Amino acid sequence: MTARILMCPPDFFGIEYEINPWMNVEVAADHALATEQWNALHALLAGTGAEIELLPPVAGLPDLVFTANAGLVYQQRALVSRFRHPQRQGESPVFRDWFAEHGFEVVEFAPPDEGGGYDFEGAGDALFCGDTLFAGYRMRSDATCHQQIGSLLGVRVIPVELVDSRYYHLDTCFCPLAEDEAIWYPPAFDDYGRRAIEGTIDKLIAVEQSEAERFACNAVVVGRQVFTNTGCNELHAELRDRGYEPTATPLDEFVKAGGSAKCLTLRLDGEQAASWRAANSPE
Repeated sequence: MTARILMCPPDFFGIEYEINPWMNVEVAADHALATEQWNALHALLAGTGAEIELLPPVAGLPDLVFTANAGLVYQQRALVSRFRHPQRQGESPVFRDWFAEHGFEVVEFAPPDEGGGYDFEGAGDALFCGDTLFAGYRMRSDATCHQQIGSLLGVRVIPVELVDSRYYHLDTCFCPLAEDEAIWYPPAFDDYGRRAIEGTIDKLIAVEQSEAERFACNAVVVGRQVFTNTGCNELHAELRDRGYEPTATPLDEFVKAGGSAKCLTLRLDGEQAASWRAANSPE
């Protein structure tokens, strides 16, 4: 089964504002190097046989490159993100139009006067492991939206609270590998979140702080191949022991903005660990 991945070239990527602890407008991204790093990741993913679809970049939207935040894809439905920070809110109509133009049913939250109006930042904060959708909240997405997500999509949702501002999205500290296996950084979660993950997922790989800070959990999984930023050697050794094929590729220019491999991609056919993927994705 061919993986389908949405990416956006970094033509307008840069550190133009500060909305997470990694960003510093005085530490500019090297645009040429960022482009080189993005191209290398694109080539690696294309080398797996994945079908890479490209979202046209838009001037004035430097974080559009982080397509993981476009929305939550479930089968051929797309729940489009509602960004918390004004600097990113212009991305939502761009993502909405792309989904509609490419055959997805666009699913909307209820309007504010009907109990909606929540902040929700897509696959950055919502990841399937098996038939369960783990949904991060506090930093960027609202816990109150999770019940509506479950109702809209007809899925089981487990909300988990993020408590460290450096790990502001779920995908910075949690990466499902298969239906019963995931990478995670436990200190990023509150006690309930840790217990919920431990009680639901049989096989967990905990990363050390030094590798969490290299965005080890922000990985792209295609089959048994796992792609991460450099500097995640202990995680890679553990992955090899478990039968995975890890690959490191430099992504430090994107780390300056608080993102890495996973942030730069959106699986259009479902994350590798999603139990619905095999039954509902086209061959």
